[in-house]
Amino acid sequence: MRAVDPDLQAHLNSGATTLATCWRIARRDGFVLGFTDHDRALSFDGTDFLPETGATGTALSSSADLSVDNADLEGALSADALSADDLAAGRYDGAAVEIFRVNWAAPGQRLLLKKGVIGEVSRIGEAFKAELRGLSHHLDQTQGRVYQRLCDVNLGGPACGVDLDDPQFKTAGTVTALADAQSFIGSGFSGFADEWFAHGLLTWTSGANAGMSAHIKTQNAGGAIALWLPAGGPIAIGDGFAATAGCDKRFATCRGKFANAVNFRGFHLMPGNDFAVSYPLRGEKNDGGKLK
Repeated sequence: MRAVDPDLQAHLNSGATTLATCWRIARRDGFVLGFTDHDRALSFDGTDFLPETGATGTALSSSADLSVDNADLEGALSADALSADDLAAGRYDGAAVEIFRVNWAAPGQRLLLKKGVIGEVSRIGEAFKAELRGLSHHLDQTQGRVYQRLCDVNLGGPACGVDLDDPQFKTAGTVTALADAQSFIGSGFSGFADEWFAHGLLTWTSGANAGMSAHIKTQNAGGAIALWLPAGGPIAIGDGFAATAGCDKRFATCRGKFANAVNFRGFHLMPGNDFAVSYPLRGEKNDGGKLK
C-alpha cells in the first residue's frame, strides 16, 4: 500500500484542495526538465517545474498484474523547455519520467504517482505527444543469455574483452562532403579496409548532433559512410565525429578480425533449422539385409 504524507492526506481530506500535477524528465545525458499543469512555476527537490510548456497528461492507471502501464503526455513545443530539434534528434528517447501530485500552495506536500520512461514521441505541427511507459515494460525485454549462433554481448564490453581504444579499432574525422540525411564522406578512414567500421558506432563530437551516436551501416576506405538511420539533426560539412570498429557477431569475425575467439559468446556449432526439422530416412536393404 502506498504511503501518503500525513499533511497531504489531511489536505486531501479537507474537501477543498489545491492540487497540481508535475512531471520531471531526466534525459540520459543528464539534462533535467520539469513542468506542471499549474499556472505558475513550482520548485522542489532541486527542480523548477515550469508551466510555459502547456503540457497535459492523460489519466494514469496502474494494475496489480505484470501488464505494462502506459499514459500519454501532450503539449506545445517551447523553445525554452522542450526543443523541437531535441525531440527530433531523439535526445528524449528513453528519458526517465517521474509524475507527482503536488499541493501547489505547499509543494512540500506531494505524492509520487508513477515512474516510467519515454517511449514513442510523435509531433503534429507545433505540438508533441510522448508515450510514457511504466517500469514493467522492462519485463518485455530479453534478459540473460540467448541460445543462438551469434554472439550476445556488446563489442568492447566486459564480457567481450576487446579494447576499442586500440588505434586499430577507432578513428576520428570530419565530414568532407554530403550525400543525404544518412550518408556522407568523412576523413579518417584511409588506413582501414572496406567495411572495417560496418556495424560500428559513430559518435558526433561537433555540429547539430554533438553528443549523439548512430550505428554505421556501410563504410569504405574512401570514407563513404552510410548510417542505418538518418541523423536527428542536419549533418554539415566540418562536423566532427569519432568511430569505433563494428562486429557482425559471427564467430569467423570474432576470430579473424579481433583475435577474440576465446571470448565468443555465441553457439556457432548449434544445428540449424534444416537439422531441427529433419527426420530419419528409410533406406533400402541390399542383398545382405543391411541398409544401403
